[in-house]
Amino acid sequence: MGWMTSIFAVPRALIYWKREYAKLGEFGPLGDLTIRLYRFSAGLGVIALITGLVLAQLWAWAPWIHLKLALVALLAGHYVWTGRLVIRAKRGEFRESDLFLRIFNEISVVGVIAVLWVVVVKPF
Repeated sequence: MGWMTSIFAVPRALIYWKREYAKLGEFGPLGDLTIRLYRFSAGLGVIALITGLVLAQLWAWAPWIHLKLALVALLAGHYVWTGRLVIRAKRGEFRESDLFLRIFNEISVVGVIAVLWVVVVKPF
């Protein structure tokens, strides 16, 4: 859950960083916080991946696990895209609008809810 939480915390931090950059015109404390959060959460992602694969093996690759892994793969892609946004922001490039970043943030929330639903309901 730590990695999943960071999936929607980092895009939200990018929104605040963009606003701070617009006011200050330079790299401020929110930028440092966002970069540190992204780097820290990468380690949590590795732990989540290893734990998920071990549990999938223990549960004999039940059919619902495949759906969960597909959703987690989509969230991992979202995380990589977020990393690209963080790298560009570090260079002072904020191309995306606040609206785009908010929608981008909400997409990750829907993805996390979908993963939790699959794990709890086990639809097949």
